[in-house]
Amino acid sequence: MAVIENSKVTIVGAGSVGSSAAYASLIRGSARHVALYDIATQKVEAEVLDLAHGTQFTGSSDITGGSDLAVVEGSHVVVITAGAKQDPGQTRTELAGVNAGIMRKMMPRLLEVAPDAIYVIVTNPCDVLTVLAQKETGLPPEKIFASGTVLDTSRLRWKLGQRAGVSTSSVHAYIVGEHGDTEFPLWSKATIGTVPILDWVTPRGDRLTVEELDQIAVDVRDAAYKVIQGKGATNYAIGLSTARIIEAILNDERAVMPVSPVLDGFHGVSGVALSVPSVVSSAGAAPIVETQFDERELDLFHRSAAALRDVADSLRG
Repeated sequence: MAVIENSKVTIVGAGSVGSSAAYASLIRGSARHVALYDIATQKVEAEVLDLAHGTQFTGSSDITGGSDLAVVEGSHVVVITAGAKQDPGQTRTELAGVNAGIMRKMMPRLLEVAPDAIYVIVTNPCDVLTVLAQKETGLPPEKIFASGTVLDTSRLRWKLGQRAGVSTSSVHAYIVGEHGDTEFPLWSKATIGTVPILDWVTPRGDRLTVEELDQIAVDVRDAAYKVIQGKGATNYAIGLSTARIIEAILNDERAVMPVSPVLDGFHGVSGVALSVPSVVSSAGAAPIVETQFDERELDLFHRSAAALRDVADSLRG
């Protein structure tokens, strides 16, 4: 595979997340052509117009869009953000029923006009919806996956970087599992530079404690609830993390990212989409099977799989 020339990404859903993903993709130059599709004609046309008015300042990318499904044709990547949004106090899994219905109707139609695209599911609960969408389309698991814990991992690295006194990019740590309440950090493999997380000496002259790391994990897990409570939606950071995933695909980067494909025999887990470190390229997402967990982490991983399986089972029919 190679870098995709004259690349096109279509973002499905012109709400706060979809519009932010389109904006981030434009200003980062993630794709040569950015398209925004939504069935709400007035809304999507207004968002496209607003974005188009700024393209003098965004480099060579252009923006198109509308409510005609033809907007999606020729896409190399299709990002799904359409669906009901998460309300204050509502868990991602409580969204499952309504958004599953939307996904069932939408995926076959999208596949008709963009059969060769890589599909990235951002709509929550993204892990459960990825399993449903993969079954609905019959696409190979590497070609349809959720954005997963890419954003959660960024939240984790930001908090650790602040505490450790280093840049976010110098923190090497991952959130894995569900993008939701059963997610957890891979502390056993977390480092700052090459230094194990508990050995790092901060600018204050102290080290992080296990208790402090546990609290950071809780803060990361609950971060979305805090943002939603204050402003009604999370949109900027998920827009940026989505743009980053798009770039890894279109530039054939083979970047390691904790996205969420449907797993097959990954540490004993099959048929469930969970975030694990995966190689993301123009071929899609390939889980890194050599990823190691300690005993507690493996237990948490299996618990996360069980929780998502229960939600998925409740949506069958």
